[in-house]
Amino acid sequence: MTKTDKAAAIEALKERFENNEFFYIADASTLTAEKTTELRGKLFEKGISMQVVKNTLARKALEQMPEEGNYAAVFGALKGPTALLFTEVANAPAKVIKEFRGEDGERPILKAAYIASAVYAGDDQLATLAKLKSREEMLSDVLTLLESPMKNLLGSLNSGGGKIAGILKALEEREA
Repeated sequence: MTKTDKAAAIEALKERFENNEFFYIADASTLTAEKTTELRGKLFEKGISMQVVKNTLARKALEQMPEEGNYAAVFGALKGPTALLFTEVANAPAKVIKEFRGEDGERPILKAAYIASAVYAGDDQLATLAKLKSREEMLSDVLTLLESPMKNLLGSLNSGGGKIAGILKALEEREA
């Protein structure tokens, strides 16, 4: 790889990091070609792109990112075989990895996850990441919370109105 190629690769990675506030660093090195293709397919279905990278290029791209982004916290994960998983939904890669591994699988191994400046290091964080709620799930929860009191109020008004009409009708019948 020439210096020009390296510079272009670093710039492309930097752009990917800038455009994705969520990314995972994983090791899928011992998977067979068939299993790797299967994993890539499952990731693609969920809108996640997987890119195998050289650690030094990824590190150099991250070093060019703003310090307040806390990117330096993932440098320790950039050792050994590395695949970057870029996503729009914070918990999607964790769910795919967990499902893909099943009960007896051990790969891919989660090295670290960068979730909007928070870093989750180590494979033991996979369950925690899979339980994170996506933005859509959180918005749905908020809307449900906001909707509930309104439904209760409308239900009370409707049932109360029926009672009043019933009482008036009974009084009317009593007079007649």
